[in-house]
Amino acid sequence: MKKKILSVCCAALLVFSMPFFSTRQVEAATYEPVLDGSRLTHDEESIGSDRITRGEDLLTGYSKIVRLGPGKIYAGGTTIAAHNVETIIVSVIVERAKEGDTSWGTYDGWRKENHNTDRAGANRTLEVEGGYYYRVRCIHSANDDVSSSFTNGVYVEEP
Repeated sequence: MKKKILSVCCAALLVFSMPFFSTRQVEAATYEPVLDGSRLTHDEESIGSDRITRGEDLLTGYSKIVRLGPGKIYAGGTTIAAHNVETIIVSVIVERAKEGDTSWGTYDGWRKENHNTDRAGANRTLEVEGGYYYRVRCIHSANDDVSSSFTNGVYVEEP
């Protein structure tokens, strides 16, 4: 009986003391507009991964954009297969928009195709016009399996 009372008291003490030991901090909500699924941010970088993967060859794909400074970005993508495949491709598309635009416009693009391997990656450093949000959208394919990914928009200042 004493053990039961002691365990109930310990459980009650634990439950009532939990609010005093919470480490979660509350942050104020910030408004970030969204354009075609991408938040328009002032972050230094953004990474996106594929949303839907179908088939048995394609494992995953990633898109990445990094603001390197005023008027300069790093953009790239990677496609990863579940095993070595005959053909694996990553197509990288850099898009840009201004706040208030209703769609993204294509800025630049390139692709990398590899054979008899399990991955393909392609990246570049680009000089870009400031005053725009830039994002990277990639199309990933491994044999006949296809998927896509995109990043959030990252604001680039004038040089």
